[in-house]
Amino acid sequence: MLHAPAEPLRRLIARLPARPPAVALATALNLALRPKLNEAHRAMLHGRVVLIGVTDAGIECRISWSGTRFVAHARHTPHDVAIRASVRDFYALAFHTEDPDTLFFQRRLRIEGDTALGLGIKNLLDSMELPGWIAGLHARWMQRQSRYI
Repeated sequence: MLHAPAEPLRRLIARLPARPPAVALATALNLALRPKLNEAHRAMLHGRVVLIGVTDAGIECRISWSGTRFVAHARHTPHDVAIRASVRDFYALAFHTEDPDTLFFQRRLRIEGDTALGLGIKNLLDSMELPGWIAGLHARWMQRQSRYI
């Protein structure tokens, strides 16, 4: 199970530059999602800045679709939509262990700003299957975690 970082660590993370986590997120999305985006997805995302906020870790990343790849933006870049959730809830969303609509209606997944874009992104993520190599890593990690329960 994923746990939120302790409060002192969360405060430290919140003070770090926003660019490195945003670059890491853009790179991960380019590896995992870019090959699976269809033209409608690309059109929906093109030029729109999305803030991904990990509430319990104090992390906010701004990314956008450039037309060919996901790119990172600095902290001061205005965003079109903000999607916020805890580490655990983003994990559940990515690995389909909880229904995204449930997360949304329980207010565990918050969408602010252009809600139509936010809901489109939520639906996009819900419809995507992660590449096999990521699913394999997840399965191995879950197997290791089960030893400690």
